[in-house]
Amino acid sequence: MEPIADSEIKRVLVISAHPDDSDFGASGTIAQWVKKGIEVAYVFCTNGDQGGEESGFTKEEMPAIRQREQREAGAHLEATISLRKDLVRQIRISQPDRLVCQSPERNWDRIGASHPDHLAAGEAAIQAVYPDARNPFAFTDLLHEESLAPWRVKEVWVSAFANPDHFVDITDTFDLKMKALHAHASQTAHNENLEVMVREWGQRNALAAGFEEGRIAEAFKIVNTN
Repeated sequence: MEPIADSEIKRVLVISAHPDDSDFGASGTIAQWVKKGIEVAYVFCTNGDQGGEESGFTKEEMPAIRQREQREAGAHLEATISLRKDLVRQIRISQPDRLVCQSPERNWDRIGASHPDHLAAGEAAIQAVYPDARNPFAFTDLLHEESLAPWRVKEVWVSAFANPDHFVDITDTFDLKMKALHAHASQTAHNENLEVMVREWGQRNALAAGFEEGRIAEAFKIVNTN
């Protein structure tokens, strides 16, 4: 499916399970949107305290470290009603035209992309977009007590989807993607082959898209939710 033209998009909301997820999955694309003047906001469903098994930091140190890293870069999850409500609140506050989230469907070819937190965050985000955020009868206290009116998101871009249908050439913003990823030092500093790995992922996406050899791409499933 072809996405809505970027010229018609004023605001984007990115919802992820962990502080570095969106930078792995979509930061090259997000950098292009920012360059076009699109306002981008982020919501993270955890504080990242369970990340960093090879980082050398303690579990107690990790939340503050990862929160700081996310600002520099730009508890397990369940897709509960409470989480859905929190995401509806953020959608109504941000009023995005486009929302980026992780796939709620397990990708058996890329099990690392299907962390249970990713699946739960993706499912909760989709449920928040439809039907809740637009529905005046869902979480009525958000409207009556917080004055957050219903909001209709026009489309969702799903990352880490098993069968993507839209590819963005990020060759010119790959350096920005890597700068964002390096900012998550607790998660990436131990990986000496990080850039090679991420480049190879992107080149495989570009090959699947039919782009010229050597190009780098990010992949998405586009869902029209208007």
